[in-house]
Amino acid sequence: MRGDDQQQPNVFRYVSLEDRVPADHPLRPIRKTVDIVLKAMSREFDKLYAEGGRASIAPERLLRALLLQVFYSIRSERLLMEQLEYNLLFRWFVGLETDELVWNHSTFSKNRDRLLNQDVARSFFARVREQAQPYMSDEHFTVDGTMIEAWASQKSFQKKEGGDSGDGGNFHGHKRRNDTHASKTDPDAKLYRKGHGQEARLSYLGHGLMENRNGLIADAMVTEADGTAEREAALLMVHDRWRKHKPISSVGADQAYDTREFVGLLREMQVRPHVTQNVKRAGGSAIDGRTTRHASYQMSQKRRPRIERAFGWMKSVGGIRKVKLRGLLKVGWSFLITAAAFNLWRIPKLTTA
Repeated sequence: MRGDDQQQPNVFRYVSLEDRVPADHPLRPIRKTVDIVLKAMSREFDKLYAEGGRASIAPERLLRALLLQVFYSIRSERLLMEQLEYNLLFRWFVGLETDELVWNHSTFSKNRDRLLNQDVARSFFARVREQAQPYMSDEHFTVDGTMIEAWASQKSFQKKEGGDSGDGGNFHGHKRRNDTHASKTDPDAKLYRKGHGQEARLSYLGHGLMENRNGLIADAMVTEADGTAEREAALLMVHDRWRKHKPISSVGADQAYDTREFVGLLREMQVRPHVTQNVKRAGGSAIDGRTTRHASYQMSQKRRPRIERAFGWMKSVGGIRKVKLRGLLKVGWSFLITAAAFNLWRIPKLTTA
C-alpha cells in the first residue's frame, strides 16, 4: 500500500533531543567529559560576569559551540549559527532546546571575545588534561613547533615609520625585515619561513609538549615567529613541569633543537635530551654517545613523529593552519582550545581500547 505524502506540520513534538542522538554516537562520551570540565570551572565563570544586568550567552554553551566548530571544521561563526539553527545533533551538544532561538553570529563573536582569554583557555586545557591523565605518561615527552599562518596579507607588511614602498601593494625588489617592517592589520605576526627555499609568510609559531605513551598533548602555547622561539618555548614548558615538581625523565625533539645551550639547560633540570643529532651542524652535534647508547633514546626517536599527527589534526580538522583571529593573545587561546579538543577527541578512543 502506498504511503500518504502529507506535509502538514504537527503542533506538538514529543521526542526529546536526547532520544534523537544515537547511544553510540562519538560525541556522547565527549559531551560527558566536557560537562565534568565545565562544572569544575563554574566558579571561574562567576568571577567573569557582573551580578546584575542583561544575561549573556552561558559560557558553557559558548565553549561547547567552539568545540563543535573545531570538531566539524566549521570555518566561520556565521556557518556555525546556521548549523545550530537546523542541526539537532549540534543543538543537543551545545544544550539548546528544539524551539530555542539561536544567537546572531555577531552576538556570539562578541560574547566569545569577552569570555575567552588566555587564563580561561589555559584553565579549560588543564582540566581536560586532568581527565586524560590516566592515559598519559608522566616521564617521557616530545616537543615540537608548527607554523601558523596569520590572518594578514603580504601587502599589509609595510615599513614601521611609514615607508617609501607606498601602500605595500608592490613589494617586489624591496628588502623587508621584521625589525623594520610590520603588518598593519596584525602587528604581532612576523615574516617567517619554516625551511630553506620555502616562502616567507606572516606567521605565528604554535608549540606542543606531547607525552609519548598515547600521543596526548600535555602542554601548548603560541609565540611570535622567530628562529629561537621553538627552543625557548620548549624550555618554558619543560621548566613549568620541573618547577611544579612533576616528574619528567626525557624530552625528544628534532634536529632544530640540537644546540649546546638547549641540551645543557635540559641536563641542568635533570632531563635527558633525546634530541635527533644534527651532524652537519657547525661544531658537531650536542648529543653524544652518553645519550644515544641507551635504548630509551631510540624509543623516543620512534615516538617523536606522533606529535606531527597531533599538529596535522589541529591544522586539517581544527582549522589552525591559517587562523582567522588577529593578535598573539587571541591566536594563543584558539590554539589552546584546539589542543584541548584534540585530547577530548582521543580520550574516548583510548577508553575503548
